[in-house]
Amino acid sequence: MFAVEVRDHIMIAHSFKGDLFGPAQRLHGATFVVDVAFFRETMTSDNVVVDIGRAHDALKATLGPLNYRNLDEIPEFAGQQTTTEFLSKHIFDRMAAAARNGDLGPGSEGIVKIRVMLHESHVARAWYEGPVVA
Repeated sequence: MFAVEVRDHIMIAHSFKGDLFGPAQRLHGATFVVDVAFFRETMTSDNVVVDIGRAHDALKATLGPLNYRNLDEIPEFAGQQTTTEFLSKHIFDRMAAAARNGDLGPGSEGIVKIRVMLHESHVARAWYEGPVVA
């Protein structure tokens, strides 16, 4: 399996509900390093997995509405615990849609799996990975 990965970051604020989260129940900030890996069985006729520039542009477009935002104030996230795992799936859904829609350039239809990993700190990270289905 071939893979290409692009990286960016976001700075957010949010809070959680429930004793499980201890002091994180209070409003706090986080800077996430975001890695998105694209997988395919064979390379394109140009010997690439995906157009790296378009993949990075799609990631920037996905992260833009979250960057420097308090996630507690985003209507789409109302009632959600915006954990690292939750955000990984949110970003995955948008990147998978970009692949399905051809926004990643010629050959993006051959991408079979995407993994989105958020590095929360130097000691913790979470990810979501799954197939890109039509």
